[in-house]
Amino acid sequence: METVMENEENFAEMFEQAYKEPTRMEPGQKVEAAIVKLTPEWALIEVGGKGEGYIEINEMKDAEGNLMVKEGDKVRAYFLHSEEGEMRFTTKIGTGPAARAQLLDAFKSHLPVEGKVSKELKGGFEIIISGGMRAFCPFSQMGIRREESKDAYLGTSMVFFIIECDRRDIVLSRREIVEKERQEKTAALKATLKEGDKVRGVVTSIQKFGAFVDIGGVEGLLPVSELAWGRTEKVSDLLSAGQPVEVLIKSLDWDNRRISLSLKDTLPNPWDTAEQNWPSGSYHTGTVSRLAPFGAFVTLAPGVDGLIHVSRLGGEKRINHPEDVLKAGQTIEVRVEAVDMNNKRISLVPAELSRAEDETAATMQKYQQPETADDSSLGSMGEQLKRQMEQRNKIDK
Repeated sequence: METVMENEENFAEMFEQAYKEPTRMEPGQKVEAAIVKLTPEWALIEVGGKGEGYIEINEMKDAEGNLMVKEGDKVRAYFLHSEEGEMRFTTKIGTGPAARAQLLDAFKSHLPVEGKVSKELKGGFEIIISGGMRAFCPFSQMGIRREESKDAYLGTSMVFFIIECDRRDIVLSRREIVEKERQEKTAALKATLKEGDKVRGVVTSIQKFGAFVDIGGVEGLLPVSELAWGRTEKVSDLLSAGQPVEVLIKSLDWDNRRISLSLKDTLPNPWDTAEQNWPSGSYHTGTVSRLAPFGAFVTLAPGVDGLIHVSRLGGEKRINHPEDVLKAGQTIEVRVEAVDMNNKRISLVPAELSRAEDETAATMQKYQQPETADDSSLGSMGEQLKRQMEQRNKIDK
């Protein structure tokens, strides 16, 4: 008895599923579906629990009329509408003699269309939509930066939305699509990235204040101060658009869409070996990088500057400003007086002045009388003086 009831319940469920009204689809909704049957007029696709969909067979043929698919192949299609209970799909928008009507339907239903970037025009690109119709996409609607190379987009196939459609003009946009892609990539990166991570990226644009780097679909800013340990005058001296780089994530601000990156933090810090490379008393050649009222900064290596205090620049002569004796960019030999690793400071003195001071000290030491003298030496000298005095007395007499 129970078995009969169970069978009746199972049959009821199967009956309900079989005649259940398919889930309503929205125009423009995309599906990835397998072809279950090919007929002279239609390609039938399996749309899961929603039932079967129909695509005109001509969309599956090449220019010579040969079928390009077989049963079992998967296709990407867009839902158009339901007609007499049948769901109609399309793989191409803008084809055939009814292309203008299709495009108008795509515009009203917000259906995506595929097109190839044909050439650059004033203010945008010419796009050839599937089927051969020409459309226009302004630069502002392409979702690209103004400074990006536009040649890279020529010949590229992309998906667009129609934002204007009349008898004369068809205007396209990718901004909504690009923004959605960016949000999806941001969500994926947000779950994995953290501050301090090293990541690989590609330079997308060069600015005066730094460079933008794509780190997987999301851009971060690489400030000019984070390019290298040394002073960088122009970003383009170190980077170029399209260049692959490894950077460190300095900060993540997802709410304000700000990611700060560093290139120099992936490189060895020259201050870690400063005491070994520039020990006290050693001589080196550097370049005057900056002049200040209190002294001159000398670059010993990229990222490492030492300071010559103004009081050590003029020797015995007093100077009012380092520019009285030095100029930026000048090469100078210096001696290291002291290295302060805690504060990252190196005190320097001009080598010429240092050597002059050493020679003066050596000369003074050479002629300086000892505090105590040998008694025999004093006696001998006294006897000599006594004989000299006696000889003078004899001559005077």
